[in-house]
Amino acid sequence: MLSISGQYLARYRGLPPDGGVTLPVTGAQRRFILVRALDPTGRPDLVPMFFAFPRGTVDPVRLAAAAGRLAALHPVLRGRPGVVRGTPVLRVERPDVPVVRVPLAPGEEAGTALRRALSAWTPDGPPLRLFLIDDDGTVCGDGDGDGGAASGAGAGPGGGAEGGPGGPAAEREVLAVVLDHAVCDGTSLARIVEELGAAYAEGPGAGAPAPADVDAGLAAYREAVLLQLDAEDRAASPESLAYWGDRLRAVRDRSPAPRPGAPAAGARPSGSAHALLPSSAGGVPFPELLDACRAAARALYGPGHVVPLGYPWGGRPPGAERVLGCFLNTVVFPAATGQAPSGAEVTADTWWDDLDRADVPFDAVVHAAREAGSGWSGRLDGLLTVDDSRQRSPLRLAGIEGREVHVDGRPVRGPFAVSVTQGPELRLRMAWDRAVLDDRTALDAFDALAGALGTTAEAASATGRPLT
Repeated sequence: MLSISGQYLARYRGLPPDGGVTLPVTGAQRRFILVRALDPTGRPDLVPMFFAFPRGTVDPVRLAAAAGRLAALHPVLRGRPGVVRGTPVLRVERPDVPVVRVPLAPGEEAGTALRRALSAWTPDGPPLRLFLIDDDGTVCGDGDGDGGAASGAGAGPGGGAEGGPGGPAAEREVLAVVLDHAVCDGTSLARIVEELGAAYAEGPGAGAPAPADVDAGLAAYREAVLLQLDAEDRAASPESLAYWGDRLRAVRDRSPAPRPGAPAAGARPSGSAHALLPSSAGGVPFPELLDACRAAARALYGPGHVVPLGYPWGGRPPGAERVLGCFLNTVVFPAATGQAPSGAEVTADTWWDDLDRADVPFDAVVHAAREAGSGWSGRLDGLLTVDDSRQRSPLRLAGIEGREVHVDGRPVRGPFAVSVTQGPELRLRMAWDRAVLDDRTALDAFDALAGALGTTAEAASATGRPLT
């Protein structure tokens, strides 16, 4: 019997020509497209990266030309989700990357204006968009940044209000590079930053890529997705599905329903807290991060539950070219809150077993859990993303290096999301949906999270009060 990915691939290959270019979607893309379709507002998951430059650095015309060349070479950056005979696909359109200068309403802060611009994202438009705004100190003043951390892709570190390029915040501008999560993962973000800077250095007179290069990019992307779907089909063996069914049998949705009237009108939809913690040269092992999230889940939902936490994992399939796209899978970690959060050794053992079956697509895992008797809907009550700040170069435009910064208060897909940036120090951030969790409860969970990683609750609280 064919797996979910195998069935999808068979349907895709049976589609008739429709006069355009349609590409198959990976299991990860299927998940993002489905989540967007089920959202009452139709909002997609966005991955923004924010870079501060001295004011006047960014030439919008030159930037638009650079981004257009990038989208021409990488078909996923000009793909639009669509459905043909009930089969999800990406329709490849012409390159179109808007560069929008975000105006400030009277009395409006720059951070608020950026959140307003992102909330107005129309899901049927281009998956890569650029926003430019003058910074009044509200974007770069929190002393910590992590790009798209709470979204699932992960990103690198930022900085404080006075130490960045161009001096005081009032003399800076912020460039937001924003992508639909259905077209990118962490590897793609690093390459987009690198190639956007290189294309900008060529200048607007560089011209469009050669047609042969465009065709080669299209063929490489299609082949990579087909290889990915084959890998997903092989991974979803009866033995692997039985493993996940047994592993997740006790999982249930744990998050409470949205609170009536919360958040208040005009309030940020999410709260956040952050801390800068000591880190060893090798960073914190992933099982310890999972156990820290278990401690946060215990503080949020109480003991005696098995809470579904998700984390992105994966990479390009063997033999595939290094194309931009979304090739990560969301792996589910059943966090038993009745266990003490010091069981890292036990967590490591089960985590390694999980990784042996991490290529089974998320939708197949949910189906296996429900077949095994779980009442889990597939909603995640928490999300963990981890990034290594040493793995991505900063965005450089015309020889000027942008500092990556953070914009708090953006919507969170799920009750809470934890992002960790590994580097010389450990940057820890937690964001939460204020319609689901009150700030006091979420801050207690953040203190438990930070405390499990070796700092005191008092230190975490002093470093990480919410930016509301």
